[in-house]
Amino acid sequence: MIFFLGGLLLPLMAQTMEPKISFKKTDHDFGKFQETDGKVTYQFEFVNTGGSDLIIQHVSTSCGCTAPSWTREPVHPGETGFVAATYDPAGRPGAFRKYVTVISNSNPGNVRLTISGEVIPKPKSIEDEYRYAMGPMRLRSNHLAFGNIKNTQKTEKSLEVINTSDGPVNIAFERVPSHIRIKAEPATLKPGEKGMLTATYNAPERNDWGFVIDRMNLKLNGTTDRNYSLVISANIEEDFSVMTADEMAKAPVLSVDNTEFNFGKINQGEKVEHTYILSNSGKSDLVIRKVSASCGCTAVQPEKKVIAPGEKVNIKMVFNSAGKVGNQNKTVTIITNDPKNSKTILWVRGEVVKS
Repeated sequence: MIFFLGGLLLPLMAQTMEPKISFKKTDHDFGKFQETDGKVTYQFEFVNTGGSDLIIQHVSTSCGCTAPSWTREPVHPGETGFVAATYDPAGRPGAFRKYVTVISNSNPGNVRLTISGEVIPKPKSIEDEYRYAMGPMRLRSNHLAFGNIKNTQKTEKSLEVINTSDGPVNIAFERVPSHIRIKAEPATLKPGEKGMLTATYNAPERNDWGFVIDRMNLKLNGTTDRNYSLVISANIEEDFSVMTADEMAKAPVLSVDNTEFNFGKINQGEKVEHTYILSNSGKSDLVIRKVSASCGCTAVQPEKKVIAPGEKVNIKMVFNSAGKVGNQNKTVTIITNDPKNSKTILWVRGEVVKS
């Protein structure tokens, strides 16, 4: 009987001798608070309910906005310690729920704590809403992005501006590309007045393909500056919606022998060459509309731009590693009249090491 009781007590004694972390609570809700109030902190308290010293080995968080601190010294049996979580609301309006994982020599070794709440955003200033300053005027952006446009399309886009000066601002434009029409409404802004810059993009007149960028200058009260530059971009795609079912069945089809070339490892300053083989497996001529590289270090030269059905053509790529170092991931984009695959991306990969 004595031996039997001893067999039961030994495991119990072993358990009580282990450290054990016991938190009074494992979650805390900060409720609603203002972003302008700054950082908020809650201290989670725990007791070592085990029989030996408790050591917190590490505390990790679910995001960098939650900074933890904790009791660094060993916590003796029956004593208390803490884990504090600080949340920085700056630039993080809205509801949040974050986790803090406490790793210790307790059994179990991991405990997850939770903090939550809702950040009421600070009122936006003129600088917040109109981020780009141009002399006496501020703009919501210095970029008019038209996104995807069909090559047969005209489209319009507007950008809001505000006069932040004490006097009127007359708005005019310089170096406007011929395929863009732009106007300011009103043309003269009173102090504190808001207005719109409205641009019309004429894709047929642009007569280009893929992602294209244009730049123009604003002229404010008769003065221009290098910082008064407005960027306009578009991604021009071919309009295949007018094709009939019969035309689609007879359309060209682009095939590439291999869409990726890996040159391995080369010394800085070396050049490597590769030839991609393009073929037309369709029933009408394949037209290469445009070939562009992701950087000037990649030169591409197609042999010809019209590929007959069943014909093959080579595109030679030359990669110049001068001024490059480390892993390289470059692209060559081919735009064709293949209605099902008008844009094909070829990859050039490898590593450049300093010699």
